[in-house]
Amino acid sequence: MTRETPDQAVSEGEGDTALRRGYTTGACAAAAAKGAALLLITGDRLPAVEIDLPAGFRHSFELTGWAREGMDSAACATIKDAGDDPDATHRARIEASVSWLDRPGVEIDGGRGVGRVTKPGLPMAVGEAAINPVPRRMILEAVSGVLEEHGAARGLRVVISVPEGEEIALKTLNPRLGIIGGISILGTRGVVTPFSTEAYKASVVQAISVAAASGNGQIILTTGGSSEKYAMAMFAGLPEEAFIQMGEYVGFSLDHAKAYGIRKVTFVGMAGKFSKVAQGAMLIHSKNAPVDFRFLAAVAAEAGADDKQVQEIAGANTASQVVDMMTDAGNSAFFENLCRHACEESLKHMNGGMIVEMVLITMKGRVLGRAEIRG
Repeated sequence: MTRETPDQAVSEGEGDTALRRGYTTGACAAAAAKGAALLLITGDRLPAVEIDLPAGFRHSFELTGWAREGMDSAACATIKDAGDDPDATHRARIEASVSWLDRPGVEIDGGRGVGRVTKPGLPMAVGEAAINPVPRRMILEAVSGVLEEHGAARGLRVVISVPEGEEIALKTLNPRLGIIGGISILGTRGVVTPFSTEAYKASVVQAISVAAASGNGQIILTTGGSSEKYAMAMFAGLPEEAFIQMGEYVGFSLDHAKAYGIRKVTFVGMAGKFSKVAQGAMLIHSKNAPVDFRFLAAVAAEAGADDKQVQEIAGANTASQVVDMMTDAGNSAFFENLCRHACEESLKHMNGGMIVEMVLITMKGRVLGRAEIRG
């Protein structure tokens, strides 16, 4: 385990464009717990503590908010630094209080602002505090190390709290996942990589897991909030956890839906994004998959568009132009064919095994085309 140097705090980029990495709520909780344990045992209000991170190095966390009640309990906190990542928990106060147990060992629970699990499908059992397995292990190791170092015969109960956690959680998908009353204490590496795709993908997998564990045979995948709003109105009979914002990760989401035994996946979104799926792209960010206007022209020809329209589509600048052209022409077959191609490419990606449905909508939620194929 190495100690981090200042240069290592910069994760990507060069010069003025370098992005500064941050640290997870799990790492902060472990540091606060270590500080509180040391305060209880030694009486020292340390300005900072070092802990080992799963990422493979040690990092020093500044501490604040020390409190000690006689010889029975103590508490302190650290302020989360998410670096340059746009994280809802950036600058959140992560607190830990510790108190003696009558037996050896470390007991970990959540307090104010840390959510409770109310639905199956998460790494924690229903009724437990939403402190994920890796953060639990980090807290356990940090506190156990203090107990061992000072030869303590008794164990400690650790309670992690986030005073603003309930308010912060409203900006997350926690309520939909069945995590009620606050945020989750997260992190698998202890560090937050700025604009990390891994964190987003992990949230997608978690959402699919909860949907499957809740008995949903069908999930609705959208690229964001606007399309999800229309999807929820369209499929009002489905529970909230069936709706998942997958972002750009079409193939990734399909793979995990199949792995979790989902029987039907329905995509709802705009033609520009999902035309890329129709042409075979499973990661639909603009950098990875530009719109192929020659492909759209071929779909238009397949749908009976005349030669002039086909040529105009091939020379178009945006997918919105193509949508407007085919809408003005009243060519609903174009959108239905686009949906069909998207379903076929999705099933090809997964080697079949489920039903795939595609619903293309306008910016105002009007349905342009729809198709469903059983693979």
